[in-house]
Amino acid sequence: MSKSVAAVLAALVLISGGTSAQESPWLVRARAVHLDPANKSDPIGGVGASDRLSVSSKTIPELDVSYFFTKNIAAELVLTYPQKHDVALDGAKIGTVKHLPPTLLVQYHFLPDAAFRPYVGAGVNYTTFSGNKLLNGAASLEHDSIGLALQAGADVAIDKHWSFNLDVKKAQIRSDVLIGGAKASRVKIDPLMLGVGVGYRF
Repeated sequence: MSKSVAAVLAALVLISGGTSAQESPWLVRARAVHLDPANKSDPIGGVGASDRLSVSSKTIPELDVSYFFTKNIAAELVLTYPQKHDVALDGAKIGTVKHLPPTLLVQYHFLPDAAFRPYVGAGVNYTTFSGNKLLNGAASLEHDSIGLALQAGADVAIDKHWSFNLDVKKAQIRSDVLIGGAKASRVKIDPLMLGVGVGYRF
């Protein structure tokens, strides 16, 4: 009996050792991201160089969760909480807007076993706007935006689990400007997002 118990325990130790040696498919990163909008908009009320909207730049916190289907291919979900931005018309503030921009990306990691691990990604950004009463409620932005997103970055290994991350993304975030419920302009926020942070591989 004692030999059987010892054999079972030895087998469990070997199995648990093999499982722990396998790399988890889950990677979580926390980043500080500077969002720099392109701010290309049509003039309000017709052609001309005046009456253009712009959205303020901002540094925001970001949390993303990645799942590796293989060593090279992963999916990343980028998350944050609703962010508040100032909105200006020809440089003069006319109100604020909140936006929530979750993004889903498919990535290719070039050197998954190296200390320096570059990657590229492409996917879809979905942004919802809220609390966007502009010009004392006379104007607003359309509620939803769906667009493409591109990404490039690199993880630098610190140890078996931790890594340092650099990341850049470009997303299509665009919205109609509504005045009295009618379209008066279209703003292309299209931010460039520069991020730095840390990652943990389970």
